[in-house]
Amino acid sequence: MDAHVTKTIAAKPKLVQISTAYGQQKEGSATLPRNKYTEIRPEKPTTKEEATRPEFKTCKFTTEAIVSEGIDKGELRKVCTESNCPVHHPKKRPQEIADNAKRKAEQEKERKEAAIVNIVGIRTLAAITAAVPVRLMRRDLLFVVERLASLLDENRLAVVARQHGIKRAKDSDSIAKLFASYLRRAEESALGGLLIEITILHAAMRQSATQVLHDAATAYKVDVDAISLKVKQEFAAKEKTKVAKKPATKALPQKARKSA
Repeated sequence: MDAHVTKTIAAKPKLVQISTAYGQQKEGSATLPRNKYTEIRPEKPTTKEEATRPEFKTCKFTTEAIVSEGIDKGELRKVCTESNCPVHHPKKRPQEIADNAKRKAEQEKERKEAAIVNIVGIRTLAAITAAVPVRLMRRDLLFVVERLASLLDENRLAVVARQHGIKRAKDSDSIAKLFASYLRRAEESALGGLLIEITILHAAMRQSATQVLHDAATAYKVDVDAISLKVKQEFAAKEKTKVAKKPATKALPQKARKSA
């Protein structure tokens, strides 16, 4: 995914780099945090209220951007980064500010829920893989896995590779070659798990990914609810740590409040 982002930016140098997370970026970073741009929604508004929202409008500053950090990394978006844009940053009344804050909170909640679903799916796939018994001879497993892997697109192959600790040492490295080398060294048990793992990914390309994972989890007696609970607990712990790190707002002395 990092290589895809780098390649896309190289092909389109004018692309704005954005993050789907709020907060301050590292010094010198070219990536804009979520509070420094307005994302233009690609779909049409479905209600009159939606039609009044800035994210459903374009402006003369609208430009193309790529998500270089956070959820949906690698996707292209339309954004407005102009802080004085009259369409996306008009002078707002207190109620509008409150509505925007509420909307941002809802969007952040949706992104977090999507991240939880994604991680639960990945861990469910890993748990199913671990439950696969060794049946075929190593020669047979290697033959099938190599050919199925060659049919995966680069993004899905990168997901499988990451699950097994395969990483590029440099951008020019080929994930396909690194994965092929890993397969030739792998034990029978690992090849058996990979066979099921890649088969699930192939099926998910043509059917509902959720249903495919559910069927596989049932077949291999994987407790998806337990995985989901653990992921939610991890997210809750991260949120708790993030809140704890925020500096407390000092209350004004009583006299100061009266004078104010």
